[in-house]
Amino acid sequence: MTKISKKIAKVPNLRFPEFSEEWKEITLGDCSLSLDYGMNAAATNFDGINRYIRITDIDDISSKYKSDSPVSPTGELEDKYLVKENDILFARTGASTGKSYLYKPDDGKLYFAGFLIRVKIDSNYYNANFIFNQTKTVSYNKWVKLMSMRSGQPGINSQEYASFKFGVPLKSEQNKIASFLSLIDERIQTQSKVITQLESLMQGIREKIFKQQLRFKDVNGNDFPDWGMKKLRDIGTRIISKNKENNQKVLTISAQMGLISQLDFFNKSVAAKDVTNYYLLTKNDFAYNRSYSDGYPMGAIKKLTRYDKGVVSTLYICFRLNSDTDTDFIEQYFETGIQNSEIEKFAQEGSRNHGLLNISISDFFNIKISIPCLEEQTKIANFLSTIDERINTEKQLLKQYENQKKYLLQNIFI
Repeated sequence: MTKISKKIAKVPNLRFPEFSEEWKEITLGDCSLSLDYGMNAAATNFDGINRYIRITDIDDISSKYKSDSPVSPTGELEDKYLVKENDILFARTGASTGKSYLYKPDDGKLYFAGFLIRVKIDSNYYNANFIFNQTKTVSYNKWVKLMSMRSGQPGINSQEYASFKFGVPLKSEQNKIASFLSLIDERIQTQSKVITQLESLMQGIREKIFKQQLRFKDVNGNDFPDWGMKKLRDIGTRIISKNKENNQKVLTISAQMGLISQLDFFNKSVAAKDVTNYYLLTKNDFAYNRSYSDGYPMGAIKKLTRYDKGVVSTLYICFRLNSDTDTDFIEQYFETGIQNSEIEKFAQEGSRNHGLLNISISDFFNIKISIPCLEEQTKIANFLSTIDERINTEKQLLKQYENQKKYLLQNIFI
């Protein structure tokens, strides 16, 4: 199927100075030896050798194979379904259409499933990593959207994938571009691991502190008083004040970002046109979303930190802490998930209604919280905040790397 294109393509905005040759316009089919459909087999427990990759095994964000929990295919295994070096996999149906994955040497013996298409890149003329990075560009995403939505069920078949057009230079320039982008990818992966390790460390320290396995001392080196047990109603007051000032900053709860404006999170507002009946929150107020979200099996409780004011739906339970309670301490307490066992007493797994936990407002304010004196609360909050700041700094650095990669993709490729 491979052929050398003679059609001249535009030259990209960024190039390495040692290259000046023209780029050629080709299709994915032009640079491939074959486009093949995978095996129709079910997944079974990993046998230690034969890995199986399906659409669900390719991560949506990073397009990386989730090899931390591998599975094996059932039935007779044929070599024609093995993924090898210079192979790129493409999802061909459903919401995953367009996702791609480049085989890595450490993937080992990897078979691919029927809803994936394997494209074998001709390594004589083309660098597979260079071709793979073409699938991370804006132009590719636009092409996928156009091609996959022509019918009711999203999907792109092998012939359609083969028609995807892009520009390529000589292989020597492809190699240099691919190597350069790989360095950025490695930096992103390393930075992601740093953040994961810090977040794991943070969670471990939180749990030790709030289970009182790790205690602090006062300025004189003496132990603080024993912690006491209080109900949420003892340390906070429910917020029922409505949005009479017609504040338009409608907030939603994000598991990762906390209370955030719908415009910032969704790039649009999904609230009612009239929000004067919503609850009005001020900075350091809390809101509880009774719906399950990833990492929050009993719902998420988040503090308003980003804005001075905002409004939330009356489906949320909102509260403001008393002056003798440190809001940063309570915020950290809720992030441990210790309160889940208390909430679960009132909202069992079987009490869900369309994903909404069936817990009354009265029961929610009756959950018990173990709490130290205000001085120790502040000391704990300050200590944990220093780790939070480090994590946020590392996340900002990761964002810079990701933006750098995005910029390079926009300017290195045509």
